[in-house]
Amino acid sequence: MEYTFTLKYQLSPPDDNLDELAERLGAGGCDDALAGIGLPGRVALMFTREAPSARNAILSALADVRRIAPDARLIEATPDFVGLSDVAEAVGVTRQNMRKLMVSHSSSFPVPVHDGAASVWHLADVLAWLAERGNYNLDPTLVEIANTTMQVNLARSASRLAPEFRQLTELIA
Repeated sequence: MEYTFTLKYQLSPPDDNLDELAERLGAGGCDDALAGIGLPGRVALMFTREAPSARNAILSALADVRRIAPDARLIEATPDFVGLSDVAEAVGVTRQNMRKLMVSHSSSFPVPVHDGAASVWHLADVLAWLAERGNYNLDPTLVEIANTTMQVNLARSASRLAPEFRQLTELIA
């Protein structure tokens, strides 16, 4: 199966020469990644990787990048953090339709990761909620990728917990 996902990294000075990094990525097994730059010191690697599962695809890509650029710090794996417009596009409905669903099912609609003027959800949570409704033709590959990238991002965040705050996971679950 072929999986498409993006890994975004903050680069350290040894890896911030993008031409050299691109050469190393290609030679080191990441020839299935398209590198994109925007901000200095950052790179987004859009992978299209063949693997038996999204988990295998993403974990092997993470391992490859770690081996090739050990000082690069993962910022985010996508698709994961989304707004209503992103969900609407992924599902093939209008943003207004997604907003109507969110408002009319406020007690069961997934809780956002960030609630504000521009709220953000985990794509996997919204896709699971839509799947429960049974009225949406969801791409199973997207569902699998969204679940895996959410787990990667949660693991990344959890790894930053100070020891004295690790008990919080029991209090907030």
